[in-house]
Amino acid sequence: MKNYTLITGGASGLGRDLSNLFAKDKNNLFLVSSNIQNLEKAKQEIEKEYQVEVKVLALDLSNPDNFHLVKEFTDKNEMHIDILVNCAGFGDRCDFVDMDIDRQIKMIELNCNCPLYLMGSYVKDMVAEKRGHIINISSIAGFVPGPFMCTYHASKAFINNISEAIERELKGTGVNVTTVCPGPFDSGFVSKAHNDYTFKKIKPVTSEKIAEITYKAYKKNKSVKIIGFKNKLMIFFSRLVPRKMVVDTSAKQIKEKV
Repeated sequence: MKNYTLITGGASGLGRDLSNLFAKDKNNLFLVSSNIQNLEKAKQEIEKEYQVEVKVLALDLSNPDNFHLVKEFTDKNEMHIDILVNCAGFGDRCDFVDMDIDRQIKMIELNCNCPLYLMGSYVKDMVAEKRGHIINISSIAGFVPGPFMCTYHASKAFINNISEAIERELKGTGVNVTTVCPGPFDSGFVSKAHNDYTFKKIKPVTSEKIAEITYKAYKKNKSVKIIGFKNKLMIFFSRLVPRKMVVDTSAKQIKEKV
């Protein structure tokens, strides 16, 4: 069986940037995304540029009925997933009283349940091979509650906690888990999350830079990588001040006039 790096959301944004880095290191890729046009474009460009094999599968991973189709595809095509990158996800800046609850549920499915399912699907084979790596793209949002983006912040708190727990469980197996926590960065996330207010307050880095830092953290077998010195300070001091102050500060970063 050939080894493949599975990247969800691998056809655009940060996922695509990570795809390029893994392909440059001569990893065969398996990209899963909901956009077939982006997938086919990524496949064509990556195979031409890096001479690796790229398989693609168009699926909406916010629909839990589709989760099992990923594993079925790899089993059918005799693919061994030695690196899993859970990158797909989205946010939504919305007052809780006005939110579309169905959209919030889809967010939980994509941001939380899909990574959980895929980790559970491939970790046994990794452990059996005594090698493998799981990279979960989380966020600094996972360290604090997020009024007006409550579901997104909660979903990333889930990823932070479960990733660190699994990483500890897998100690000594040869399988590593890296949790990457960037702050806001340039990607398609902003328009989908309706959170341009936060981006007006800061100068976000590029998705290419986030990908480079993520890849270095993976190569060094980092368990948790918080990207950005200011973000590290924010997370450190949030543990020292009253919780109400943390929540109030978070709210003011997300919505104007609160």
